[in-house]
Amino acid sequence: MTLLDALQSSLPLLYCVCFTLGLFVGSFLNVVVYRLPIMMERNWRVECHEFLQLEHPPEPNTEPFNLMVPRSACPKCQAQISAWQNIPVISWLLLRGKCGNCKTPISVQYPLVELLTGLLSLIVAIEFGASLATCFALLFTWALIALALIDFHTTLLPDTITLPLLWLGLLLSLYPVFVDTHQAIVGAAAGYMILWLVFQAFKLLTGKEGMGFGDFKLLAALGAWLGWTKLPLIILLSSLAGAVIGITMMVIFKHSREKPIPFGPYLAIAGWIALIWGDPLVQLYNAQMGL
Repeated sequence: MTLLDALQSSLPLLYCVCFTLGLFVGSFLNVVVYRLPIMMERNWRVECHEFLQLEHPPEPNTEPFNLMVPRSACPKCQAQISAWQNIPVISWLLLRGKCGNCKTPISVQYPLVELLTGLLSLIVAIEFGASLATCFALLFTWALIALALIDFHTTLLPDTITLPLLWLGLLLSLYPVFVDTHQAIVGAAAGYMILWLVFQAFKLLTGKEGMGFGDFKLLAALGAWLGWTKLPLIILLSSLAGAVIGITMMVIFKHSREKPIPFGPYLAIAGWIALIWGDPLVQLYNAQMGL
């Protein structure tokens, strides 16, 4: 009996495993969201120096800094976070949202991301059951969470996440796990070209760049995973989410109209909804339209 067979025979165990795993992955995603943009900026500084052949190189980073090292620490007092202080959600509650050493408040984002990742992982397990699709749908979900948060905070969509996501979606179509190869290839190409054409049209009309190339790559990745038939749904849902959240931010949080709002989080939300409920939503739309 394989592991998937064992989990299939006990679905509550599968749900518990996926939810718990999601909590711990969410804790790691908090690290990715904070550190990956810093790593990218450091690499850009070095690459710019080499490309421009500047005389004074950037100050070298003597201490290693990546997703694994150094150990997580309080940004104010630099006290390292112990293992018991790193238990998803529970540690934040036990510490009452404060550093155990200097009592500096810890952002509520950390437990919320952990809880969100756990809940979305649970929904994936309920939707796909004990199957290969669940394993890859979890990876898809975690990648979208990381991309959405990074783009929200920095307006960046790292190639180190979007491009592997794109290629993995194309490779999965060979099995196929979610869609066949024809759907995936056309979906990837169409996803990129749709936003590229919107970008070019907007730039031609206004002289401004309305979105970044990372958005093109993300929609291409969503097309590779979910197929070209889901792209209209993803674009519609992302536009609706962008309109609702954007208006809310301007009205409640006084977000300036001049300040750019990243589109990546809305694409990520729409892509995940299309993964879980895409077929019923498309069928409902067709029924309403009499198609």
